[in-house]
Amino acid sequence: MNIKTLINWKLYFLLLAASVISIFAVMPYVLTIQGEVLKTLPMSLTLVVLISVIQSAVLFAILLFIGLRLSKKLGLQIPILESYIAKKRVDVNVKSIIKISVLLGVLSGIAIVLFDFFFTKLGVNLMGQAPVPVWQGFLASFYGGISEEIVMRLFFMTFVVWLVSKLIRPKGKVVENNLVMWSAIILAALLFGIGHLPVTSALTTLTPLVIFRALLLNGIGGVVFGWLYWKKGLESAMIAHFSADIILHVLLPLILLF
Repeated sequence: MNIKTLINWKLYFLLLAASVISIFAVMPYVLTIQGEVLKTLPMSLTLVVLISVIQSAVLFAILLFIGLRLSKKLGLQIPILESYIAKKRVDVNVKSIIKISVLLGVLSGIAIVLFDFFFTKLGVNLMGQAPVPVWQGFLASFYGGISEEIVMRLFFMTFVVWLVSKLIRPKGKVVENNLVMWSAIILAALLFGIGHLPVTSALTTLTPLVIFRALLLNGIGGVVFGWLYWKKGLESAMIAHFSADIILHVLLPLILLF
């Protein structure tokens, strides 16, 4: 097996570099949310951050390789970056991808805000629990759009599609099997919600209603981003996720200031 042809290595290192940059970008946000907890650890805050960055970078390096390897086999695409790296004119309508991604990302963000308002009426109000500067929310949006999509869509969703396809062996292309794809989208969305529970627990006690809120609100975005990854490619999911986070972490805090 030729290691040079296992994956697109230029794409790999480009995405790995982007993910590492996004890890550094999210650190101010993390320190604001979980700073008090981190201070109780038996080591300096600088060392904690350094270890966290290194661990995350190694994890992303592994998951990124697996995701690119499996997506190549399944036909799940990263069309914009692949065409840019290949320096070839291919049938990729970049403007169309960006438009639908931003639109669905913004709508997802608005939907999450509206549902969260409903939860405040039920007594679950996390808005303002840990005020975060807008600039930190803006930087954190890059982590959501890049790193979280690499983990949840490129790796996990792709892995589920690959695994299910191996089990049921559907006829034809697996990406054309709606049952397989929607199963992967929903599972990734649920895991996406579960992955946000540690941050939620830092803000409030985890009750059944709080857990349901985390799964539902994050699941809304997860389903949208998963569908975009399937139909439009990974960049589409990244752009939509970033757009939704801008609504949640930048525009909403600015609105609440007035």
